[in-house]
Amino acid sequence: MTAAGDKCSAEELSTLFLFEKLSSDQLAWLCQEGEVIVAPAGPVYAEGEPAERLYILLSGTVALSRRVGADDVEVNRTSTRGVFAGAFFAYLGDRVPQVYNNSMRAIEPCRFFVLSANKFAQLMTEWFPMAVHLLEGLLFGVRNAQEAVGQRERLLALGSLSAGLTHELNNPAAAAMRAVGELRERASALRQGLASIAAGSLDSSVLAALLRLQSKTASMVTRAPDLTPLQASDREDEIADWLTDRGVTDSWDLAPSFVQAGLSTDWLGEAASAIGDAGGRDADLSAVLRWLGNTAETELLMTDITDAVNRISVLVAAAREYSQLDRAPYQVADVHELLESTLVMLADVIGAGITVIRNYDRSLPSIPCYPAELNQVWTNLIDNAIAAMAGDGTLTITTSADQASVLVEIADTGPGIPAENLERIFEPFFTTKPVGQGTGLGLDICWRIVVTRHHGDLRVQSRPGETRFTVQLPLTPQAAVTSGPASSAPAADETA
Repeated sequence: MTAAGDKCSAEELSTLFLFEKLSSDQLAWLCQEGEVIVAPAGPVYAEGEPAERLYILLSGTVALSRRVGADDVEVNRTSTRGVFAGAFFAYLGDRVPQVYNNSMRAIEPCRFFVLSANKFAQLMTEWFPMAVHLLEGLLFGVRNAQEAVGQRERLLALGSLSAGLTHELNNPAAAAMRAVGELRERASALRQGLASIAAGSLDSSVLAALLRLQSKTASMVTRAPDLTPLQASDREDEIADWLTDRGVTDSWDLAPSFVQAGLSTDWLGEAASAIGDAGGRDADLSAVLRWLGNTAETELLMTDITDAVNRISVLVAAAREYSQLDRAPYQVADVHELLESTLVMLADVIGAGITVIRNYDRSLPSIPCYPAELNQVWTNLIDNAIAAMAGDGTLTITTSADQASVLVEIADTGPGIPAENLERIFEPFFTTKPVGQGTGLGLDICWRIVVTRHHGDLRVQSRPGETRFTVQLPLTPQAAVTSGPASSAPAADETA
């Protein structure tokens, strides 16, 4: 609740830095069109309300705050006479949202000179037309430049991710093609081996037993144990010796396939028993073992093809999850799925020298969000961390709950951010990268997506050996910002 103050004084207004160069007629017009009010301690206006008045402080102390998640964060506190807040973008009309960009609270009873938004717009356009044009050009010119560069940065990121995805897809596709080629050879060998066995001295009952053994061999391949290199080498020696003792030629070629398929000397003994391991039957045993060896290799190749196709499917699913092309822009999503899809897309960039540690709290609920835009945040933060570590270090991603919010921390073991740069890293166009290697909008875009679009918070802590970005996202839906993906410059604080 505000009350009328004392009568407006042109002499008092002339002592304010905003009006010190105005003529007596202009000061008189201000007193006629404006008013002096007294506001008690408490709220003066709230963020998001229609911006209807320009407030100029005459006496007292005010604090400006912005909504971050469920909290009001104080951004400025001042007692300086002449500072202004409120509808100071009124002269731009409907080209910008005419709402209060923050909340103002009187810390103690305050006197204000108040001018309506319409009268302030009239004042600016009639008294300072050149200044208005200059301010319009500066504001919209910078905004357009940031949007253009931001779009370029997104396209560059998309190109980099596409190249990485293509590389990741090429590896399993090439593996599948190689396996198919080898599978054709093994299928041919199986046919020839069966014909060779059938033409030998084995009767029909032995052939039936061998076919049962073939089925058993195929099923054993799918349950092959994982062996250490030393265990595998010892088993290869054992099998090769067993084969050599029974006159099987090229035993060292057969042994690795048998070991990889999980077959042991016990299985070899079963094969020998099936044909009656006796003198004069070595040729039959050799043919049978080669036939069963081709069976095992065929199963291994089909497993390789299945793994390759599954890998391609995972990559395509990750790309779909990352892009969110088939999803609604605003939805409830699992933050872990978004993080994982981003890690898959950046796998080629991460490289073998960087260890990724996931400290996920899987009990976290899904959150209402713009998933595609959050993926852009994860991409920028993870890419910066990778660049900082120069291919060698540890990337740690941690998720946790914090009251009514979800926290996502992305930490790296790089050299850290210098103290003189730490307060500027979220500024548009600020970058420490060489010319041509960075636009300086990556973290600015992150800030806008997290804070403006999601009403969350983004903070950074850094020291040599550890830099940690913390993203706070609310668990409850907030009023959506409908101006599109964040890419433009932040508006100035509503105070001077």
